[in-house]
Amino acid sequence: MRTDYCGLISERLLDQTVELNGWVHRRRDHGGVIFIDLRDREGVVQVVIDPDTPEAFATADKVRNEFVLRISGRVRRRPEGTTNANIVSGQIEVFAKSIEILNASLTPPFQMDEENLSETVRLTHRVMDLRRPEMLNNLKLRYRFTMAVRRYFDAQGFIDVETPMLTKSTPEGARDYLVPSRVHHGEFFALPQSPQIFKQLLMVAGFDRYYQIVKCFRDEDLRADRQPEFTQIDVETSFLGEREINDIMECMIRTVFSEVLSVDLPEFPRMTWQEAMDRFGSDKPDLRVTLELTELTDAMKDVAFKVFSGPATTPGGRVAALRVPGGAALTRGEIDGYTEFVKVYGAKGLAYIKVNDASKPNEEGLQSPIVKNLHPQALATILERTGAQSGDLIFFGADRAKVVNDAMGALRLRVGHEKGHLDGRKWAPLWVVDFPMFEFDEESRGWTAMHHPFTAPKDGHEDLLETEPGKALAKAYDMVLNGSEIGGGSVRIHREEVQSKVFAAIGLTQEQARTKFGFLLDALQYGAPPHGGIAFGVDRIVAMMAGSDSIRDVIAFPKTQRAQCLLTQAPSPVDEKQLRELHIKVR
Repeated sequence: MRTDYCGLISERLLDQTVELNGWVHRRRDHGGVIFIDLRDREGVVQVVIDPDTPEAFATADKVRNEFVLRISGRVRRRPEGTTNANIVSGQIEVFAKSIEILNASLTPPFQMDEENLSETVRLTHRVMDLRRPEMLNNLKLRYRFTMAVRRYFDAQGFIDVETPMLTKSTPEGARDYLVPSRVHHGEFFALPQSPQIFKQLLMVAGFDRYYQIVKCFRDEDLRADRQPEFTQIDVETSFLGEREINDIMECMIRTVFSEVLSVDLPEFPRMTWQEAMDRFGSDKPDLRVTLELTELTDAMKDVAFKVFSGPATTPGGRVAALRVPGGAALTRGEIDGYTEFVKVYGAKGLAYIKVNDASKPNEEGLQSPIVKNLHPQALATILERTGAQSGDLIFFGADRAKVVNDAMGALRLRVGHEKGHLDGRKWAPLWVVDFPMFEFDEESRGWTAMHHPFTAPKDGHEDLLETEPGKALAKAYDMVLNGSEIGGGSVRIHREEVQSKVFAAIGLTQEQARTKFGFLLDALQYGAPPHGGIAFGVDRIVAMMAGSDSIRDVIAFPKTQRAQCLLTQAPSPVDEKQLRELHIKVR
């Protein structure tokens, strides 16, 4: 029905007859001559209809926005002064010989070029929303991204293997989506949070290099960068060490950014988890922000100010400072706003010192209610360690280390971006490595795996699994870009006796481990090779490449923050007959 896409009509087709299909993006009547901007997935072309073609003109007079048309016409140059250098078809127009209305349209809920649409309207009318050029471009970008990924892994000898969607419920850090079995009454499948176990089994089976672009499911609280169903690039390799895996994956991301965006990413520095937490309060630091945290815990143990000395003398406490160059110009209202902001992360408040004169480390040169409660040596140490100059401001966090890290890390980002403390880079990648094996869960009063329970400990840390789990480090690594974790993985445990120690450390009895992971434990006893891998978040990476703050902008049919699809009205009730077949009663 067509010879070319609208958006690809150019001067190469001058004086040729073309057949076009598309939607009416805009219709204009200019005193007897009708102009139609016809749109398809590749863009827009201008179509001209004049009264010399009466049948086409009569049809054009009836069309409205979003009508579907078939147009036959001759390509000609636009008149001088009417060209548009921003689009492929900007030098030409199509003089219509015939127009056929393939389908009419109701008045659309919004115009395709309308700005500031509410997300509720967009998601309710998602089919119309996807017609907008920016959404078309986002999904085409996503397609180019996944194709570049596939080409890279194919060239590196990786094999794409599908893994099951209906599987066994296993503890992986979030709630499972459960699927009741009609055949096996009272039993349930789970939708996979990741293909983790299956890709390890593929390594035991000898596939050596596996990848998959796969849907995963997690029933967890949502926000802009989370969805109940999301897509990840899942990768696993055998007979490669931690650094070798990192090098292959870094090359993949470099290659994809080069092919898709024509961007040459800078070198990926490597940073330990502990250094990241000490300097930035986050295990996914945005290195474009030039502000850093300064450790003060040891220097605050003997001050009279209990807000500082309390955490400084309590195991697991931390006191840290954030120097803001030129921050003395902040108003009280701005400081109060930042104080309320850190409370979201569990901080009780936000102490600060304005450095009016750095040469006078006392109440004469420093402005703050807390100065009088800090002895001269403590004040001198604060100025020395932070490097504060006259005109700066120093914020302080003092609490349990997690609260300080969360609050001050978030404050660093907010102040850095709002006040322009950036180094000018568009892209700032890095590897964060040497994560702790476990983190302590205050609620259960026990250890939980920081990544997942299949992560291998660092060489020489195996004995710590039984004696001091909190000191054991993992062969785990995250790839971070602009303050977002875009990929995470680890070298896996390939020996059954080490896997059993990890299960014991997180409180799983042998019976529980056998019930949940017996098939994996059995497989590890049949010559499992050393193996490791990583998973990348497709939605997050593509959203960053598209310059969007929300992954919903790069997913064709996403869910809302309440895990609902406004287009299809899912989830929805099911009839009683279906429930009876599943032996389920809603209570």
